[in-house]
Amino acid sequence: MILKVLQAITRPMFGSFEREEFKKFLRLGLIFATIIGTYWTLRVLKKAVFYKLVGAAFIPFAKTASIIGLIPLLIFYNKLLDRYPREKMFNILAIAYGSLFLLVGGLLLITQAAPEVIAARTGWAMIGTQAVGYGWYVLTETFGSLVVALFWAISSDITSPDSAKKGFYLVTALAQAGGIVLPNYLSKIPQYFNLQTDAAVLFVTALLTFSLYFSMNWFFKNTPKKLLESFSHHAANEKEVEKEQEPGFFEGLKILFRHKYLLGIFAAISIYEIIVTIFDFNFDLLANAAYSGAELTAYLGSYASYVNIVACICLLLGISNITRWLGVSVALVLMPVIIGGAFIGFISIHNLQFLFWLMVSSKAINYALNGPAMKQLYIPTSKDARFKAQSWIESFGSRGAKESGSIINMTLNPLVSRFGQIAGRIKYINLVSGIGLVLVSCWFFVALFLGRTYNKAIAEKKIIC
Repeated sequence: MILKVLQAITRPMFGSFEREEFKKFLRLGLIFATIIGTYWTLRVLKKAVFYKLVGAAFIPFAKTASIIGLIPLLIFYNKLLDRYPREKMFNILAIAYGSLFLLVGGLLLITQAAPEVIAARTGWAMIGTQAVGYGWYVLTETFGSLVVALFWAISSDITSPDSAKKGFYLVTALAQAGGIVLPNYLSKIPQYFNLQTDAAVLFVTALLTFSLYFSMNWFFKNTPKKLLESFSHHAANEKEVEKEQEPGFFEGLKILFRHKYLLGIFAAISIYEIIVTIFDFNFDLLANAAYSGAELTAYLGSYASYVNIVACICLLLGISNITRWLGVSVALVLMPVIIGGAFIGFISIHNLQFLFWLMVSSKAINYALNGPAMKQLYIPTSKDARFKAQSWIESFGSRGAKESGSIINMTLNPLVSRFGQIAGRIKYINLVSGIGLVLVSCWFFVALFLGRTYNKAIAEKKIIC
């Protein structure tokens, strides 16, 4: 009875589901809600802890460190994918990250203290404190890259194109509940209990990460096998494509650079990340100037919740109908148009409140509209492309794009030092506006190519790569 009521409520927003199909996406939504809630809590802590231990001005260098750390991790991750099945790999990540969060929580008990205490540290004490800050930043970045990417790789591996048009948006909508509740309340634990450390928040996120092990096993145990078959299983050219894949140390990277379609996905994700990194850097500077300590953590927690609230509202208002009624191509092309408009707003207005809502809207629309559409692009691909190439795209590509955005951001301080606060910032804005508008134009045509290629593959029931 409850299930029928839920199906009736969600039908106008996401479309009609069969009973078992609906239960499948509810289960996936519960898992993804835990992932997203944990991830957004970690994102808040990532910045807050780094600000306290190292400093906001060093964020671009932290992004560089995350790129360096990701490369050997991705190589190791791709080798594990050759050895273990998809669900086993997910369980390994859940246990590994849960354990690492506990370890870092313990280190924060030692290193985190009042700002004046941290500032007074010298020698090895200072080096150790900064090492924990950089290590924590890299760990959080890799969690967002690998766990989220693997979840969507599994989801696209067990979902048909027609089912994904409605199901992926339902999963995303359910995930927003975790993204709304967890960062908003967990990030405020230090404030509630007047703590000088964020270790307690990390201990809770560690438990949530461990719970993913049990929830994914529960999903595969209770979902009918007929709903776990991939598009490639029925594709006409499955065997030919699979034979093309050659195992190797950089297998995922080789697959990526071998196919224009995957490079197109890489470009679409990268351009978005470069532009949002520019937004994010300026937002960080203003937020760090206005708040400090527990207030900063709480403020960033509120930001994370608002992103997910707005994304949830978009989904509840039926934004997924754009994909269901107009197709994946329209959803993909709309995103560069929207971000282009946001970029014009960014170069025109500079204050914390405006950047707060600019970041919230840019992130929310990406999660609600563009994210599920992008994940559907992996459905007509081979298993190696979905799991290995996607890990490089979502991890190295995304972080590499953030590094590119950070390099652009690094020009602000030299320009200000040379030309003064006002003139230096004007030159910085002129630089980023020229780069940003060119990138958005390129993104538009890449989105057109991806949509047309995807639609052709689905119509012909063929694997693209």
